[in-house]
Amino acid sequence: MNVKPTFCLLACSLALGLQAAHAQATLPDAVKVPDGHSVMLETAGVGEITYECRDKANAPGQAEWTFVGPKAVLNDRAGKTVGDYFGPPATWQAKDGSKVTGTQVAVAKAGEGDLPYQLVKANPAEGKGALQGVSYIQRVATRGGVAPASECTVKNKGTQQIVKYQADYVFWKAK
Repeated sequence: MNVKPTFCLLACSLALGLQAAHAQATLPDAVKVPDGHSVMLETAGVGEITYECRDKANAPGQAEWTFVGPKAVLNDRAGKTVGDYFGPPATWQAKDGSKVTGTQVAVAKAGEGDLPYQLVKANPAEGKGALQGVSYIQRVATRGGVAPASECTVKNKGTQQIVKYQADYVFWKAK
């Protein structure tokens, strides 16, 4: 992997994407945070998503790439690591040990080849710390992360592929 493009993607996201990440007017309605909430933390997630070639549901003899789980580092605007994102279930954990999971409320199409935007309703945080009081989490400014383009057939069932991705995660709290 060439480090320069990855660093540029991260730096560009931090410099440009995070500054406007919570600009609700530019997002599809489905993933906008309801009124009465304010941004409490903005992060850039850089990591990977694992997919596995598995039997297609309700289609015997067919296979498809199936989401297994994410693994990413969460950085603040200055590029300092402030936490991790992993799953399942989708879990955001701050360096202070506080963590939050949630339930997906909506997704909306992003750029071609990019994970969709996402709105998650947070469950109450575990542990006291940076993530206490989170009400919603948005995934925006996505880059990459979609299922592999390579063939998934009955012959290669059980194989896994890791796909690199990047996304801004914006954490909201009730006002």
